[in-house]
Amino acid sequence: MGGVNVERTFMVLSLVLLLFTGFTCAQLRPNFYANICPDVENIVRRTVSTKFNQTFVTVPATIRLFFHDCFVSGCDASVIVASTAGNTAEKDHEDNLSLAGDGFDTVIKAKAAVDAVPTCKNKVSCADILALATRDVIVLAGGPSYPVELGRFDGLSSSAASVQGNLPQPTFSLDQLNSMFASRGLSQTDMIALSAAHSVGFSHCSRFTNRIYNFSGQNPVDPSLDPQYARQLQGMCPRNVDPRIAIDMDPTTPRIFDNAYFQNLVQGKGLFTSDQVLFTDSRSKNTVNTWASNSQAFNAAFITAITKLGRVGVKTGANGNIRFDCGSFN
Repeated sequence: MGGVNVERTFMVLSLVLLLFTGFTCAQLRPNFYANICPDVENIVRRTVSTKFNQTFVTVPATIRLFFHDCFVSGCDASVIVASTAGNTAEKDHEDNLSLAGDGFDTVIKAKAAVDAVPTCKNKVSCADILALATRDVIVLAGGPSYPVELGRFDGLSSSAASVQGNLPQPTFSLDQLNSMFASRGLSQTDMIALSAAHSVGFSHCSRFTNRIYNFSGQNPVDPSLDPQYARQLQGMCPRNVDPRIAIDMDPTTPRIFDNAYFQNLVQGKGLFTSDQVLFTDSRSKNTVNTWASNSQAFNAAFITAITKLGRVGVKTGANGNIRFDCGSFN
C-alpha cells in the first residue's frame, strides 16, 4: 500500500511540474515568427548591440531581468509592467528594486524597433523579446550562442505579492537553492550553470557584508572566503558604506561571460554564500571543479539550463496576450 501511495504522490508532483513548465512547451520553437515577423531576431539583435555599446550594464541588467521574470509567475514579461494606483507590480517588490533600468530599457527599445516594422507590429511578445535580448547580451559578453525558443505570450497580471519567497537569496544553502529550482523543473546541474550569470554584473555591498564583518561570533569573516579577497571586499565596502555603492561580482573577468566564475569558487572567491556553497558542499563540488577547467562543458550545460528556464510558466493565448506596451497591460 505504501508503494502505491509513493507512486501516486510522484505522479501528482510530476503533473504539477508538467503544468508549470511543460504543458505549454509544445508551442515554443525557434522559428515561431518565421511567417509572422521573419527578421525579428536581427531587429532585436541590432537594438541590443546599440544599447550594449552605450553601456556594459546592459548585459547583467538584461540577464537578471529575464531570471527574475521567469522565476516569478513564469517567463511572461510581468516583471516589466509598471505599478498603478490600484496595483503594486512585481518590479516594485523590494527584491526587484535593484533591477537596473538598462534591462527594462533594452526590452522597451527592442519592442519599439520590432513594432516599427508594419508586418510585425503588435505580433511579437515582450516575453519573447526579453528571451532574445538575454541570448544576445550573453553572446556580446563572450558567452555561448544558442537558438532561442519562441512563442510565449505576455502575462495578464503582475503583483509585488507574487514575488515574495520566489527568488533565490544570497544566503541560501544548497538545499534551499535546489528546492527552489526543482519547483521550476530545474535540476541541481541547471542551478549551478545558471548561477554562473554572476560571472558578469554587480552587487550592492549590503548583500554580502555579513560575510566580511559579522559572519559569526567566532569568525567575523566567513572562513570559506579567501582571506585576501575578504580584505579586498572590506576595502571596497567599509562599514557604513553608502548603500548605493556596488562592486563587480566576478573579481577576475567582470565583463566576460565565462567559466572564471567557477575558478573563483575553487579559490574561495564566491561573492555570496549561495555562490561559495556550490564549492564547499560536496554534492555540487565536482560539477564546479569540472566546469572550472572545461569551458565547453560549462557552455553546453548553460545552454541546456537557460533553455529550460525559458520554458517555465509560459503563457498561451488562453492566459496571455501580445502586450502593445511592455510596461502596461492592454
